[in-house]
Amino acid sequence: MKSLKFILITLIVVAIAVFAGSPYYTAYQLKQAYDANDGTALASHINFDQLQPNIKNQLTSKFSNTLQQYPLVAQLGGDALNQAANEFISSAVSNAVTADNVTRLIDTQGQANQATKELAAAWAIASNKVNLRELVQDIIVQRGDIQAVIQNQMQQVIKQQSGELQQHVESGEDSSKPKLSYCGINCFTISGQVKGYPLTLEMTREGLIGWKVVNVVLP
Repeated sequence: MKSLKFILITLIVVAIAVFAGSPYYTAYQLKQAYDANDGTALASHINFDQLQPNIKNQLTSKFSNTLQQYPLVAQLGGDALNQAANEFISSAVSNAVTADNVTRLIDTQGQANQATKELAAAWAIASNKVNLRELVQDIIVQRGDIQAVIQNQMQQVIKQQSGELQQHVESGEDSSKPKLSYCGINCFTISGQVKGYPLTLEMTREGLIGWKVVNVVLP
């Protein structure tokens, strides 16, 4: 009887340990895949159906906040500017935040392709890293042709961000010990630095011990 009770208690303790420790194991698997440049393995731990809209929401919110700081730009561009920028953000995220692109990035040790460059440009535009003086001048020169203005600015930002991305890939450091923590019973975060960029991954529980990345908190 005592043996049965001991076995039951042991099983319960083991079950709790597996349940509580499962996100740490997933974090370990992510780190192993990243270090081994195994893009397929890393992408398998990402829920892209949730990740894409979460990143789009971050960027469109950032852009909205940025635009509020420049009433003249907002007045000249109006709703057309906001719509054009948001369409570019949505397209950039849809093309870059995919299993195929993540796999290529990890397999090539972070070498940026066109989709990734456009995503970097979308982040720069949303994060107030564009030349707003030139943006206002473009709006005036193009006589309110917002699409032409956006395309011109996109090309300039993509060119600029390409250089910065390459520099980070070549010299940016990764965290040796990322910070791991629960943010709820079904929520877990991994915070650290990737190629010099501070990033936080948010994971959610799938089933009892499965975890998937559903958001990346951008700098």
